[in-house]
Amino acid sequence: MNPNLPKDIIRVMRLRRRLKSRKPEFRHFEAHKKLRLKDLGWRRPRGRHNKWRERYGGKWSGRILPNPGFSSPKAVRGLHPSGYEEVLVHTPKDLDGVNPEIQAVRIASTVGLRKRLAIEEKARELGIKVLNPYSKGD
Repeated sequence: MNPNLPKDIIRVMRLRRRLKSRKPEFRHFEAHKKLRLKDLGWRRPRGRHNKWRERYGGKWSGRILPNPGFSSPKAVRGLHPSGYEEVLVHTPKDLDGVNPEIQAVRIASTVGLRKRLAIEEKARELGIKVLNPYSKGD
């Protein structure tokens, strides 16, 4: 149920997928030393004498830092891999302004089960794709 995208956007989405497969996984500085840093993801080194920040010396000299060149093409930046724009939803009322042709909804993680099922039911009626459904039967 992918949206009807123009051919140039589909081409750029394939390009984004290929570029992301080559991109390194940017880790938190010294994540190999401290267990609590493994799940944090990238944080820029800000220390005054930090070799990684200054890009010199030892094993840090060859490390790749996140740069603007690693970002996705501008035409598809922020799109879900399926091609839809993501809309975060907290209540069933939030579904009223969603365009099912180009947008899909992601139910917020703070929403409880009862309201989540109500949102999914209303989305099914309106023909809107839910990116993180609770019921796997969709």
